[in-house]
Parts: sequence; C-alpha cells; structure tokens
Amino acid sequence: MKCTLIIPSWVPEDIFPAKTASSQINYWQPLGTLYVASSLLKAGHDVKFLNGAFMTHTDILSEVSDYRPDFIGIYSTAFGWKKAVQTASDIKGTLKDVFIALGGPYPIAMQEKCLEKSACIDAVVTGEGEITVVEILERLSQGKSLLGVEGVIFRKDMRIIKNPPRVLITDLDSLPFPARKLLGDENNYIPPPATYKRKPVAVIMTSRGCNRRCIFCFQIDKERKSGIRYRSIENVLEEIELCLRQGYREIKFIDDTLAADYDRAMQLAEEIKARRLDFTWFASACVNQIDKHLLKAFKDVGCWAILFGAESGVQKNLNTLKKGITLEQIRKAVRAAKDVGLKVFTPFLFGIPGETYEEGLKTIEFACELDPDVANFHSLTPFPGTELYDNIEKYGTMSDDLTDFTYQGAAFIPYSMKRKEITQLRQIAFKRFYSRPRFILRRILGLRNIHDIRAALRGFKSLFWLWVKKDVFRRGESYT
Repeated sequence: MKCTLIIPSWVPEDIFPAKTASSQINYWQPLGTLYVASSLLKAGHDVKFLNGAFMTHTDILSEVSDYRPDFIGIYSTAFGWKKAVQTASDIKGTLKDVFIALGGPYPIAMQEKCLEKSACIDAVVTGEGEITVVEILERLSQGKSLLGVEGVIFRKDMRIIKNPPRVLITDLDSLPFPARKLLGDENNYIPPPATYKRKPVAVIMTSRGCNRRCIFCFQIDKERKSGIRYRSIENVLEEIELCLRQGYREIKFIDDTLAADYDRAMQLAEEIKARRLDFTWFASACVNQIDKHLLKAFKDVGCWAILFGAESGVQKNLNTLKKGITLEQIRKAVRAAKDVGLKVFTPFLFGIPGETYEEGLKTIEFACELDPDVANFHSLTPFPGTELYDNIEKYGTMSDDLTDFTYQGAAFIPYSMKRKEITQLRQIAFKRFYSRPRFILRRILGLRNIHDIRAALRGFKSLFWLWVKKDVFRRGESYT
C-alpha cells in the first residue's frame, strides 16, 4: 500500500519567542516516525515522508494530493495537536477515502478523546507504532476490520472502539534501523546552535523507557513496569557504523540517560574504541549514575559534551519533582565532567509546585555557581500523560491553550507563583547567566571555526533582545 507519514507544518516562531528563535531553533531527526517508516518498508509498503519543519501546509496538501496514498500517519505532540487535526481535516476534504491515523505523545496520552474531538481521524495508535501500524495496513489491504488490533482505537460507523493496549516491544534488536534515507538533505537536521561539533548529525536511541518517576516526564510505561529496555551493544554499533557509512559525522544519543546501566555504558565506549570509529557525540546522563572514570571513557572515544538534568537549585524542589538526586550530586557530576574535558549542559525549570519567586532566584544563583558551558531555563510544562498533568488540581493551574505546551509558554502555574513571575525568572536567568564576563570571555576564546562564530553571533543577538525588550517570553493575553 502507499503510505504517507506526516509531521504537520510549523515554524520556529510557533515555539520560540521571535527575538530568540535563531539561537534556540533545532531540527531533530524524527526518530519515532523513521522507525515506523522502516517497519512499513520492511513489510513491503511504499512510504513517503513529509516533514512540516521544511514544508508549508499548502505544500504538504499538494504532495498528498499528487501521491494519493491509501494510508496517512500523522505525528502529534500536545503543542502540535491543532495543526495535526487541521492537516487531517484538509486532507479528508480532497481524499475522502484515505485512512488517517494519528500517533505520538498526545494521542498516546489522550486515547479515545482524540477521536471524540475530531471526526476526520479514523484511528489513533496508543503506544509504540512499529508493529501496530504494520498490522493496521495488513487489515486495511485485506478489507478487514481493525477489531482486535492491539494498540489501536478506531472509528467504526458511529462508534469508537478501543482495542486492548499493545505490550511494549522488548526485543528492540528486532526493529529495522530508522529509515533515514527518507529525510532528504541530512544537513537540514541539526540540534540547536552550539550543541554539535560536526555535520551532519544522526540521532540514535540505544534504549527505551526510564525507571525514574519525575513528575514532568512523559513515558508510555506510566507505571514503569517495564523499566528500561535495552538494545544490545552489537546492534547499536551496527547502526553507528551504518550512519558513518551514510556520511554522518556526529551522533546525538537521546536515551533518557545513557548511563542507567553503568557497565553497559562502559562497554559501549570500549567497543567504539576497539573499532576505531571516528565520530563526535553528545549524550545525557543522570548525575547519580556517572563518575569520572566513565566520563573519561566517553571523552576518549569522541564524546565532547554531556547534559545533566539539574532542574533546580533548591533541594525541596528537586524532591517535589521526584528527581531522586541532591544538589551535591549535581555539583560533583559537573566538576567531574569538566575535569575530564567535557562540555556541560544543564537545563533548569521554573514553576515547580511549591516553588517561590525567591527560590527561583536561588536556582539562577546555582546555575551561575555550576558554571556549565550551556544552561537552559524552561517553564515546567504539564504534558498530557505525566503525573503533573494527571494531578493538576493538586499542584496548580494549567493553560487551556495547547500551544503553550512547549517549555516556553508557562502552561503550568503553581499555587505558589504567578505566570508573570515564571516568565520574569526565565528572562532574568538568561540575562544573568549569559552576561557574565567569565562566560563571554570563555565563549570568545572557544571560537574555532565559522560554525562557532555563527552560533555565538546568534547567541549574542538573543542576549541583546533579552536586555532591551521587556517580557521576551510573554505569550497571549492571559498573564496572571
């Protein structure tokens, strides 16, 4: 069958403030969609991928009209829900018989509510899509009902039928590698400025799931019954070697934490060294799962930067988030990474339940104390399917505008703060952290090539607007 997989059209200003978008914009390889694509290709279907990051809505509709697929899969986050529905509706307006299914974090979290909200959607996939979508197409090609296909909620005449959920995939090695050949120009897919060394950049996930219980983190496995599911090191290395043959020069590992299994992480580093693989890479890790020995092993085989989820400079607020870490563990991890020569990235959150404005200022002080190479300051966001979202009345109030759900728009306001305080803290944090003479000097001395210079110029442009424009992060009229 002919299939089209779509990420609806969007522009940076839909997510980031217009004045700072140039230093924040990123275009990740959409790994989940590419995994579904590769599974469909393996099953013998024709697949076309349309990425709205690089296409207008009109362009997408034109491509679909010309291709006339039998099946369309649309990816949706909470933020992108309205555009996903609009895309589905406009396609149905010209191709009335095409079957449209939605997947992604928002449909997984909202389940049958997606079908209740929009008549143009035929089905939603409620978990991992690789096996489910292949089974959907098998049924459709045979003219059969989707009744019984696990992981699917579908529309039958006037009824919405909810099939049993599909168990999570345990044998991740059985999945074909993501269909990166569908991406087009791989150089379009880059992380934010200053967060990569080489182009093109491939994204790889060596495991799925997380056994931690942070209240803001979305996981398909809400109860954490399956824990972390690992690919074999051999399978990961095969994908790395394939990416290198395809011309990729850097890899971003997007596991929630690459070091959850310490011995496995060490083995990965040792095997990269043994095979003499030449690439730079970036990963995330939890501060209480690493030590200097492991970080040195990473550094020796091409790792140039590591991200630690610091989140707050107040222990009480870390406890509220259920991070399971301490301020001293954060300090120790950052020192260890710096000691072995790694760049350090640390994201922080404002608007934590029970957090006060004064505690937010302490977080800014903590960020400056840590002095990472890059710090980011987000608004805590109650994504559907998280503990925060499910218990919103306990923690605070939530925006009813899904376009606020971007870490940028203060979609959540704890009872202890006001929305304007959260946006003010974000602006103060960026200004204080990136205006420090120590940081500016280090940034200038670290310039090595035209890529570094361009990234620095974008950063200084954003910093300029943070100083001269009030309320850079303010969105909409509701501002309490």
